[in-house]
Formats: sequence, structure tokens, C-alpha cells
Amino acid sequence: MVLLDRLVTILGTYGTRLVGSRPAPDTVLRGVAVHDPADPGPEEADVLLAVGVQDPLTAVELAERSRSLAVVVRTAREGGVDPHGEAAAGARRAGIALLAVDPSVSWGQVAGVVYGLVLEGGETEAGRGPADLPALADTIAARVGGPVTIEDPRLRVLAYSGRQTEADRARWDTILGRGVPEALQHRLEATGVIAHLAASAEPVFLPPEPELGMGGRTAVAVRVGREFLGSLWAVCDGPLDAERSALLAEGARTVALHLLRTRVSADLERQVEADLVSRLLEGAMDPTEAAGRLGLAATPHRVVALQAHTPDERHSATLMAFERATTGFGWSRPGRSTVFGSTVYTVLPCGADPSPAREWVAQTTRTLPGHVVVNAGIGAPADLAGLSASRREADESLTLHAARPEAAAVAYDESWDDVLIHRLRMASASGRRPADGPVAVLARHDAEHGTRYTSTLRAWLRAQGDPNAAAAELGVHPNTVRHRMRRMAEVTPLGLDQPSMRLALAIALEAYDQG
Repeated sequence: MVLLDRLVTILGTYGTRLVGSRPAPDTVLRGVAVHDPADPGPEEADVLLAVGVQDPLTAVELAERSRSLAVVVRTAREGGVDPHGEAAAGARRAGIALLAVDPSVSWGQVAGVVYGLVLEGGETEAGRGPADLPALADTIAARVGGPVTIEDPRLRVLAYSGRQTEADRARWDTILGRGVPEALQHRLEATGVIAHLAASAEPVFLPPEPELGMGGRTAVAVRVGREFLGSLWAVCDGPLDAERSALLAEGARTVALHLLRTRVSADLERQVEADLVSRLLEGAMDPTEAAGRLGLAATPHRVVALQAHTPDERHSATLMAFERATTGFGWSRPGRSTVFGSTVYTVLPCGADPSPAREWVAQTTRTLPGHVVVNAGIGAPADLAGLSASRREADESLTLHAARPEAAAVAYDESWDDVLIHRLRMASASGRRPADGPVAVLARHDAEHGTRYTSTLRAWLRAQGDPNAAAAELGVHPNTVRHRMRRMAEVTPLGLDQPSMRLALAIALEAYDQG
């Protein structure tokens, strides 16, 4: 099944407009019908594709007769359907969602999207794609004559057939643990089975391993082209004969198509969401329209900027983080996400307290592999029109968190002062710190003579000129501070009696601070 609200959202990216009020968010679609001019009695279905119907009012009347919840119409004239016209009014009265397709979009394209979503839109772990893998596993098991499991490339169970009472202990451990036990994985790697599945489309027989509780079984790779999507495992006492082996290979090809459609469905929804969020954060979209299409409430939101890194791979961790951020049925997830380059941006409902945003970061990244390094920055709360500013704040907070990754995710409104100071340090590191001035002179003097003038001046400024407080910070006697202040005034004019000079000195000291 698929929700009508989701169909409206995804068709919107293809130039389709919803005319009239938005449908209830929990409206479920289960069937599609195409208008047939030769059939006087229209087929009943939740979605009616009014192919060949130029008049939108006629399309609405046909939808009423077929008891449809939504009707899709494509008119040849520019501007599409008048939102204040008779057809729109009729759709509102009948409680039908009237979807007007842009003339530049073909019926073939519209029909492909609608059929794909409605007929193949059952929920998976990610809330998308076909959910009939267990039924497919049952069909394959009946054909090959033994229970089967469908597993992903990491040997995690995606689906399993019935008849598992015939299976061995290793199979039960695999199903109950939702993945192949570690000891058995090591054995499969040592015997070359994993390498065979990754490289070949031919079935491979595994003889019994009594010490691991495993009986005989045959495995075959599930792949599309050269891409390895997983594997199909069938319990059997000995090598399969030619007919059953061919049936298992055919089953693997069918599983590949199902997994591919699952991925396409997920990628389609992610693409729609990412495009809308990108336009919202760039200020290229009306916030009210974005709120309606993304399901965002008119409450304060924060932008979370997240980067994930691995030592050896450049983009894989970013893609994994984006997948985690968009996992779950779209309208049940709190945030809406996109990805720019190596950064995942998420618009998250969050007010003055940034704790929910930090918890979201923790939950999103908790299942990433242990070697992945995650940095995150959280922008200040803003209304939907101010999210572009929140994004810039999130970027700066992310940069600060990358400099001190041991801390929690940085929230801009809590750490704006640290963000400003870090900005100065980054400018210093890139060679843009002042080349002249009192601080530059004192820094050179420290380097040449082993003095501690810059650290003493910093402590003096922090203590607002109190030599006792500065001495406590430095761990020296107050007279030492006084002596150093007199000597550094002989090295370069400081102008400490001028407020603007004291501010400039403090800023320059932070620019020179590489710690």
C-alpha cells in the first residue's frame, strides 16, 4: 500500500499540481485504473488515470463513478486546471484529489510512477518499496524443494520461507539473529564461498558442517549486472540437479528485480525530498509551499549539518549517513534531509532547547560502523523562512565540532562565541592573520628570546587588567605579571588605555593562538 499524501508529493516533482484541498495524510491507496472510452462502466479503483480526457470536470465525474480517491488529468492547455474553476469545486465537494499533470509530462511517465508507487509501494525497513519478499521466498522454496533465505551482501536476513522446521541449527540461529552467526561467516570466508558469491552467478554447494550445526545447502548470488545485491540460500542434502539448480538461479534473478525496485522506490522518494530541502535551504522556494510538500509544521526548526568520514573511502560514509537520516516511512520521520557534497543537512523541528537535535544525531549515527568518524553542527532555531541562516550557522558549528570531535554536537546559539574565535583561528591557519601590529611583534619576540609576553597579555586581558587574577591563571607571582607588562610595553606600544585597542589585541591574540 501507499499513502495518497505520498503520491501527491512525489508526483509534484514531475510538474503535477494538487488542485483543491490536500487529502487526509492517512488516506491509503491500493489500486489503479485507466480510463477506457470504450467501456461505459469505469473500473473501480482508488486512483483513476483519466487518459484521453481533456475536460477536468469530466475527469472528476468519471472518478466519482469509479469511486476513486484521486483522479489524474492531463490537459493540453497552458496553466492546467483552474484551482477556482468548476472542476476544482466539484473535486472538493466529492472529496477527490484532483491531480493536474503538466502537458510536458507524458502519460507513460505518469503511469509508470503511479503504478510503481501504488502497486509496489509496500513498506520495507526504510518504509519504501515492495514488501513481498517473504512470499517470493515461499515460491522459490516450493520450486527447489527446500526452505530458503534471502540475505543482503553482509549476510543479514531480508526474508525467509516457510518450512523452516526442516532446517538445521545454523539456519535457526541465522533467522533468529537476523544474520549469519559470526563463526559461520568466518567459515564461509575461509572456504571461499563469500568470494565466489561476490564474483560469480553460478550456484555453489556447501557440504554439511556438523561442528557448526549446518547441514548441506546451495547458495547463489543475487545481482543486477555486475552489482552484488545479496544471496539466496536453499537447504538441500546434496548438490541440486540441473533442473532445481536452474530454478534457484531463476529465483535469484527474480529476487534481484524485487530488490532493484525497492532501491528505485527508495531513491525516488529520497530524490524528491532532497530536492525540496535543497531549494528550501537555498531560499529558492516559498516556505509555505515547502512546508506543505514536505509535511513541515509551522514551528521553529533547526538545520543540522552532519559529516561522516572513513579513513579509506571518500563518499561511502556520507551516503550511509544520508541513508540513515532518510530511513523510515517519510511522514513518520521528524526531519527532512538532503546532501550537498560531503555534508548531510536535515531540517528538524526543534525549539530553544537543542537537546532533541543532539539526540537525533546520536540515533542517526548509532548504527554506523565503528570506524566512521562523525561531526555535527546545529544551527539556531528559525522559522521556515529563516532556515538558510540556520544552515550557515550549522556549517560554522560543524567546523568547530570537527576541531574538537570529543565534544557533543555543537549548537550555534550555545557556542556562537567559540564559533567566532574558531573562525579567527582558521583565518590564522590559512595565512590571513595580521603580519604587523603589537601581537605580531610580541610573538616574534617570544620566538626569538623565549619570553612569554603573548600568554601574559592574553591572561591580563581576560582578567580585565587585574594582575592578581592574571597571575593565578599563569601560575606566577603578580609582580611577575607587572614586570612583564612593563617590559612588553618597551618592546612595542600597546595602547591598553584605549578600549578599541584592547579589543583588537584580544582578537589578534586569538588569531595567533594555534591551540
